[in-house]
Amino acid sequence: MRIDILTVLPELLESPLNHSIMKRAQQKGLLEVQLHNLRDFGFGKHRQVDDYQYGGGAGMVMMVEPIATAIEKLQSERTYDEIIYMTPDGKRLDQSTSNYLSLKGNLMILCGHYKGVDERIREHYITMDISIGDFVLSGGELPAAVLVDSIGRLLPGVLNDETSALFDSFQDNLLAPPVYSRPAEYKGWKVPDVLLSGHDRMIEDWRYDQALKRTKERRPDLLEKDEE
Repeated sequence: MRIDILTVLPELLESPLNHSIMKRAQQKGLLEVQLHNLRDFGFGKHRQVDDYQYGGGAGMVMMVEPIATAIEKLQSERTYDEIIYMTPDGKRLDQSTSNYLSLKGNLMILCGHYKGVDERIREHYITMDISIGDFVLSGGELPAAVLVDSIGRLLPGVLNDETSALFDSFQDNLLAPPVYSRPAEYKGWKVPDVLLSGHDRMIEDWRYDQALKRTKERRPDLLEKDEE
């Protein structure tokens, strides 16, 4: 998979995408992430990419031309399955969206800044608008890093345990059950006996029951999705 990210602050993405699992994915050749500085397509001495908004109002807007030029340059080199804009008014990112995107070959992500991008970019180029939550950040770089991480870890061969991603929270609209490691007892706090039993079916049933209980207590809205 290849992911191209358009941003005015590529340095914000360099660290989160070059460590841990994302680093491993790229080293294995399973994921390629390319950062593109939108200022390379900007105007004048200062490589301007923003301007005042028509109609007045506070805040600058990312101009249509630099972004369009960058997108079209990349489109001339390959076909993209989705062109994604990270924005607070987009569809909230969930596991099903990450699953869907992990099956694609080429993705492009546009990171917004200031008051956002010229609406013509969204009308003519963007195929998906994604938000990571109902709050506003300084730019789309951190949300883009979240999206790439959520996709990259799903690629076959990225995780050491091939089945690990299949049992993450949200894969089946349930939160993950409690997990324990050694020692079996600490300060009188004991690991549930069933996990020490070696009985795979009993352990599987316990984990499902715990996942269901935790979801009912903490995220009942996820169970409502199954009922819709």
